[in-house]
Amino acid sequence: MAEIEETGAEVVGAGMLETNPDVLELEVEDSDAATLRRVIEAHFGDADLLIAQAPIALPGLFVSDMDSTMIGQECIDELADFAGLKPQIAAITERAMRGEMDFGAALRERVALLKGLPEAVIKQCLDDRIRPVAGAATLVRTLKAHGAHCVLVTGGFHAFADPVAQMLGFDRVVGNHLAVADGVLTGEVSGAIVDGEVKRAVLVEETARLGGASSLATGDGANDIPMLIAATCGIAFRAKPKAREAADGRVDQGDLTAILDLYGIPREAWVMS
Repeated sequence: MAEIEETGAEVVGAGMLETNPDVLELEVEDSDAATLRRVIEAHFGDADLLIAQAPIALPGLFVSDMDSTMIGQECIDELADFAGLKPQIAAITERAMRGEMDFGAALRERVALLKGLPEAVIKQCLDDRIRPVAGAATLVRTLKAHGAHCVLVTGGFHAFADPVAQMLGFDRVVGNHLAVADGVLTGEVSGAIVDGEVKRAVLVEETARLGGASSLATGDGANDIPMLIAATCGIAFRAKPKAREAADGRVDQGDLTAILDLYGIPREAWVMS
């Protein structure tokens, strides 16, 4: 506390949340987020955290990325494994998620390498490889039970996102379409690409439709940054450095239910998967 106040800020409240006793809540005046984060990190390391400029209210809108956020895999990397190209495509994915490549260009480059792959491999990949991250269903279902409209928005593909969304309980899905002809992938994306700006636009559009509802966004890569910034609270989940720095909060230690703890939703009110 003293170190926070040495920066010129004032700690006006501190204590463990009654609803979630593992969560320390600090109320600080006259401080900026960057300074406060620096002091907290010096003492608590990589602890999960959320820094808000106003009292934290339950979101009326939840918008989340899919790959490496709601699920533990990058779908295109797993699909590439069936073509014997996983290392090559995964390297491009990593660069795109770190913000070292334009997302749209990186997606087109990766999809082009999948040309000729049988369409049937998509279902096999989905069934054999794709698994939700721990706590994903509980997070979505609990937020919905508390009034949130939940949207899965992904730079990945509807062929994976639609069943994942149904499994977890999302209300809407926004994603890309893999072009298919004669039962094989053509190596192209059908229609406009869902990139970071589209993700932000979806969040803004849904917020307006819901009358200016408080919003929560989660993601892990550079293409999630626009929506993490646009949301009332943006939380980076086991994220790449640029996304982690841009977000209001982060979860590095716990699973996705850590977000429910950070919002102060008591565990007896969680909808368990």
